[in-house]
This record gives sequence, C-alpha cells and structure tokens, in this order.
Amino acid sequence: MVDHVPVIILHRPQLGENIGSAARVMLNFGLTQLRLVAPRDGWPNAAADTLSAGAFEAGVEVAVFDTLEAAIADLGTVLATTARPRGMEKPVFDAASGVEFIATRGLKAGILFGAENHGLPSEAVGLADAILTYPVNPAFASLNLAQAVGVFCAAWGSNAGAIGRWAGEKSGVDDPAPKEDLIRMFEHLEEELERAGYFYPPDKTPLMKTNIRNAFIRGNWTTQEVRTFRGAIKALALGRGKARVRRED
Repeated sequence: MVDHVPVIILHRPQLGENIGSAARVMLNFGLTQLRLVAPRDGWPNAAADTLSAGAFEAGVEVAVFDTLEAAIADLGTVLATTARPRGMEKPVFDAASGVEFIATRGLKAGILFGAENHGLPSEAVGLADAILTYPVNPAFASLNLAQAVGVFCAAWGSNAGAIGRWAGEKSGVDDPAPKEDLIRMFEHLEEELERAGYFYPPDKTPLMKTNIRNAFIRGNWTTQEVRTFRGAIKALALGRGKARVRRED
C-alpha cells in the first residue's frame, strides 16, 4: 500500500473543463492534491467548477505554479505520462506497476500530465524519474486529459485498498439454498417427469436423473428460486388446458 498520496500535476492545461473533470475523478479515488503549471486560462476557472461536480468544495486543493520546476520541487518521485516513445533511458510502467514503483520508493510522488493539444514536452519528461503509459490501442491513442488522470487514479485507489461503493453490504441475492431444499425440488421434478413418461428407456433413468441434477446444481440456486421453480412444476403438473381455462375465466 502507498503511504504518500500522490499529487496530480497538469502541465499547461488548456481547458477549464478538463481541470474540473480531473478533480472530479481524483476525488472519487481519494486523491486531493492538484497542481496546475501555467494554466492557459488562469485560475480560478468557472468552467472547471462546472465540471468538477463539487470536487473543489469537497476536498480537492489546487496549487498553481509558473514553472514545472517549482511544481515538483518538494517531490521525491515524478512519473511523466506519455503515449509516445521518447528515446530516454527511463523505466516505463503501466498504471498498476507505476503505483508499485511509487510505493517501493516510499517518497512523496507526483504524476505529470501534459496539455490537451501536444502532451508533455520532452524537457518535462526529462525531469521525471520514470514514464507512465497505458496499453491503449496503438491505432487510436487518444485519451482525454481527465480520462488519462482517471486511469492512474483508479489504479492508485485499488492499490491503496479502496473498496467499491457497495462492498461489505448485502448484495441483494439470497444465500444458496440448503441441499435439503434442492433434493426435494429434484424429487418433485423427477416425480412429475416419471408421470409424464419422460424417463425412457428405464435402464437410462438413473443417468438421466443425474444429468438433470448436475445441471441444476451448477445454477447455485437460492431458497426463493427453489420455491419459485417448485411452483412452476406444480403449475405444469395441473395441465396446460386447466391453466388456460382459469386464465379465460
């Protein structure tokens, strides 16, 4: 697990909407420190507020810097995100292994993202300890800035032990039915199949019953499902004609 929560650094971001969207996805995964390096439209930005869904009020803190050097001055580890090969002698990680790299170093870390139009300049990548890239489609490597931030944040949240919104709560699905209930259901079904003359020839009956039971066992039936199915067996046993008459009445 990572001890230091990484900061997200947006280098010369252009659109306030992307800044706000990045803040929104950050807070979803527990990251709260956002640094902006020379944002084109300045800061604060009304468009960022609109797309943040309240993330700035809920905990994301923004710091603005004139230069990248100033933005990373207090960091011990910096990962630069890029989809282009740079020809630099640096370790290259995907999101999950990048998080592990940060954890191994144990230093305050920053994840650096480039501007929407051209990404990171090579001189910015040169200041990073490693490169972070994603296994995107090589024929269409075109993530939106906030989407790129989101991929890393999700990996960090997973490594940090974050759990899904509904984790730990009852799923709404009942526990599997006791074997006693299943056996009674099997016997009920087999009894009606016997009456219908389904099991033929007689010497194949044990194998046919076993096959039917195996199929049902794989379904991991709940108690309610067993009750429902036994009701269906009973309805079928009454005969289709009788059921039709009851509906028409």
